[in-house]
Amino acid sequence: MSVAKGEKVGLVDKTKKLYRGVTQELKKVHWPNRKELVTYTLVVLASVLIVGVALWAIDAIVGTLMNLIIK
Repeated sequence: MSVAKGEKVGLVDKTKKLYRGVTQELKKVHWPNRKELVTYTLVVLASVLIVGVALWAIDAIVGTLMNLIIK
């Protein structure tokens, strides 16, 4: 769709152009298969667990140090 300079583009035309662009981009997406999805999910859960334990440990250490300083 070619628009001359200064010519207004309607809302319907803009919506059509957006929809075409979205569908073209979705065709380029790599959709994971079931095995990849399970692997990625396990990696995320393990990462969250590791970070959670690390934050808990740091919090416990800092809390203990604060209690020693305050007392």
